[in-house]
Amino acid sequence: MAKKKMFFLYNPHAGKSQIKSKLADIINVFMRADYEIQVYATQKPEEAIDAVRQYAGGVDCLVVSGGDGTLNEAICGLMQLPREQRPVVGYLPAGTTNDFAYTHRLSKDMVAAAETVVNGVREVVDLGLFEDRYFTYVAGFGAFTDVPYKTPQEMKAILGHPAYLLEGMLSLGDLRPHTLRIELENDTLEGEFLLGLISNSERVAGFKGLHGKDVSINDGLLEVLLIRNPKNPADLSQTLTGLLQPDSQSPMVYRAKTRRIRLISEAALDWVLDGEFGGRKSEVTIEAVPSAVEILKNL
Repeated sequence: MAKKKMFFLYNPHAGKSQIKSKLADIINVFMRADYEIQVYATQKPEEAIDAVRQYAGGVDCLVVSGGDGTLNEAICGLMQLPREQRPVVGYLPAGTTNDFAYTHRLSKDMVAAAETVVNGVREVVDLGLFEDRYFTYVAGFGAFTDVPYKTPQEMKAILGHPAYLLEGMLSLGDLRPHTLRIELENDTLEGEFLLGLISNSERVAGFKGLHGKDVSINDGLLEVLLIRNPKNPADLSQTLTGLLQPDSQSPMVYRAKTRRIRLISEAALDWVLDGEFGGRKSEVTIEAVPSAVEILKNL
């Protein structure tokens, strides 16, 4: 009987480089499960896209270890393969915030996560499409969204998630609103906005509950969170209420679900996709991609 085939891609620099001490244990878990393994260590940004496209087609399982950015690259490579050649995906979180892992209840212990790969169940999940780039859990613009990719890697490695909070506090004095027209399937908004998150996740940048409790990762819809620019203390109070109490009706905080959203801004916006810089654009269309990939998770 032929062995099952696995392509195991990892980022040796993700998080605190902890995978270096766990690698032998992880591979041992896979070998005990009778996998024939091809191991690939990335060395530079965007490398995972080409590696997955070149080596993962037709294998039984693609395993990715790294931060959310590494997973994003791997998924982008996977989506370039014909659907019948896309393997199921296992993820061993090794980054700083690991929002994707939190949403999908994956262990932060990489050896335990490897056990999930060999013993877990398959679940079909949606993706988002930002123009021609896929994202696994969030596309965002505005206040604090640039913190993950602007935070120096050295600071992330030393401080972990507090590094994001530190960078966020430092950017408080640099907040500025963006004038946009936003078109959803059944609604249109115009005005000044501080922040926009279009996501498929229970947690973004380490913060959970921003979209409330009604978040599904496979309903064919994206969650939308938009924060208007507060211009006086009353607006600010309503903004805080709307964020802290997702079920409240605040005119400053807009939430919706949509299959498609189009955003047009007066000036080009810096976008972040899964914690990494996603480009500067003045007009974007973002869509849900239903039932795009299969992942392995705990029973």
